Order: sequence, then structure tokens, then C-alpha cells
Amino acid sequence: MKAFDSTPHGTRKVVVATNIAEASITIPGICYVIDTGYVKLRAVNASNGVESLMRVTVSKASAEQRAGRAGRIRPGKCYRLYPEKEFDKFSEGTIPEIQRCHLAATILQLKALGVQNVHKFHYLSPPPSWSMIHGLELLYALGAVDETSQLTDPLGMQMAEFPLPPMHSKCLLKSAEFGCSDEIVTIVAMMQIQDVFLTPFRARHQADVIRKKFSVEEGDHMTMLNVFTKFVENGRSKKWCSDHFVNYRGLMRADNVRSQLVRLLKRFGIPKVSCRGLINSSENIRQCLVTGFFSQAAQYHYTGKYMTVKENFPFNIYKGSSIMFKKDYPKWVIFTEVMQDSIRDVTVIEPEWLYELAPHYYEFGTEGELAEKRMRGE
Repeated sequence: MKAFDSTPHGTRKVVVATNIAEASITIPGICYVIDTGYVKLRAVNASNGVESLMRVTVSKASAEQRAGRAGRIRPGKCYRLYPEKEFDKFSEGTIPEIQRCHLAATILQLKALGVQNVHKFHYLSPPPSWSMIHGLELLYALGAVDETSQLTDPLGMQMAEFPLPPMHSKCLLKSAEFGCSDEIVTIVAMMQIQDVFLTPFRARHQADVIRKKFSVEEGDHMTMLNVFTKFVENGRSKKWCSDHFVNYRGLMRADNVRSQLVRLLKRFGIPKVSCRGLINSSENIRQCLVTGFFSQAAQYHYTGKYMTVKENFPFNIYKGSSIMFKKDYPKWVIFTEVMQDSIRDVTVIEPEWLYELAPHYYEFGTEGELAEKRMRGE
């Protein structure tokens, strides 16, 4: 890594780091630290149950760790870009991940290990009860657990074998039924990398023009599939990625993840089939995505935001989404990633698909019809 390389005489080395530099590594020669006071953490919003990547203030413990990066070998200083009165408002320590993230994957693993009563399990940091409820509700909606919270066979047991969130593994396991397992395994692998496209500061316009060529009206997941297909067709070339402002390292990682997922599907007897070239190929792929991400559906609102179907929670569209290239925003979408108050990795869907593929999760009808059903206890 270049951060550990010694610098030529008369030059200054500047290292830009995430919070991994707080305690995991020591870079020799660092004598000044500039602390912004912020960090990006994954956390679940208790009001809607959606996990998002949020920008929050650091804890006092993290601020002290950041300051400790300077002066390891020689005297140093830390410049904090916030007043002392703000530092006094920081929490003492960072909230443990199990208390702020979605627990569906954790519960699924505990069930697979034979822990039936996940509420009374001896956690080092006990999670909040609402988070446990959200996790169990999602697993039940996905078909991973039954009414008694037992793993279903074979779906729940197979989902537990995947090193992925439950919604991703559900899409993979159902992909053969839609005749698109080859495409879905690529899309799921591409979803594991943070940024598919690169936007250099000096070539922003050129990068946007090329990104628009890759983008399709159906949304970001089909765009990801296009990028990976072209990447493979061009021999996984690093030069091709550079010329098209595509993340070469990310695509190579996605290629590796894809190979692992293909082996898992083969182990479970899921046939590798492709819908490429078929008239309804895009529709099959998008319907398959709905089987896993039906809980993250949203409808376009006249205010210009997207409202989640179940909780009516407003979200903006992420600026890097391929949806931004459309003349008009689509009325119905599903999303697989949330950053602060914006949804990204968005796919256009038809509302009928929610009724067909997730009738157990949503209530359908007018407000009067739904009220009448509740009165009858249906």
C-alpha cells in the first residue's frame, strides 16, 4: 500500500483514511491528524425497519483513537474540526453493531446453529426487542421460518448456508423458477461492491456520458448486469475499465464472489439457466428481484420523493442512480440499498408483481375495503 511507502526528500505525505485507521493499523511518520468528527455507520431506522448507511458523529472513544494515530514515533498534533462543546456531547463509546443493524441474518444463523429461543440467547450486547421483532417478521415473510419460528426445509436451511443477507439469498434460490439464475447470480455479486462507476474530478462530464450509455430504463440492477457482461466480453481488461470509468478492482471482486455463489447454487441443485435473448428477459429478472426485496418497495409521490409502500416513509433517489437519466421517474420501484435519506440500486417494477409474489406481506384494496376486512377480522 502506498500509505506505508516512504516519501522523497522535501515532500509531504497526506493519507486519507476511513475509520479503519483508528486502531487497526499504524502508519509510520504520521505527525498530524485532522479529525472531521464524523463517521459512516450502518444502522436500522426503528420507524421503518430499513437499514441505511448514515453519517453520524463519532464517539469520544473513537475521537481519542483518531488523535492517537499522531505521535507514535515522534511528537504530533490532532486538529479537530469541531468545538470542545460539541465533543462533550459525543457518546462515550460506539454503539455495538448488533444493537444498530438488521438482525435477520444473525437470527437465521442462530437458528441454523440450533438456537431456537433467540430472545433469551446470551448476547454480549443485547439487541433491542423491536430489532428482533423486525428480523423475525422479515424471515417469516421471506419463507425462511414458519409460524413457530422454526427454519423451513429446504428454503430456510439453504438460505442460512449463503454468506449473504436473507433477501439476497432468497433471490438466488428462486432464480431458476424464473429462468434467470445466470443473470441473478451476476447481479447479486455486483451488489456486493460499493461503487461500480468511477467519477474522476477532472473528467466528470465524460464519465457521466459513458455511464449513461450503460444505463437502462429498467434501473440500476440491469445496468450492473450490462457492465459486468461487457467487462467479461472484453476479457476482464483493466484498460477497458479505465477507458469506461468502471471500478476494475470492484469488478474483479464481483467476479470472485460470483464464482463462489455459482458453486453454492450447484451444491443445492439450482440449475444454471439464462434468459438472455428472450423477449421477457428483463421482466423475469425484475420479478425474481421482487421475490427477495418486496419489503423494500416504494411508490413515486407528487412531492418528488419515493414513499415506501408499507410505512409511507419518504426517500430521495440517489444522484448516481440510472433512474436519474430517465425523462420521467417510474411510479413503482424496489430498492436494495439506502444511504442516509436516499435509495440507491433501484429497479422499476409493476405493482401487480407485489400482489402476485408477496400477497402475504401487503394488504390490497381501497382504504374502505381494508377497514372492512379488519372489522371482519380477516
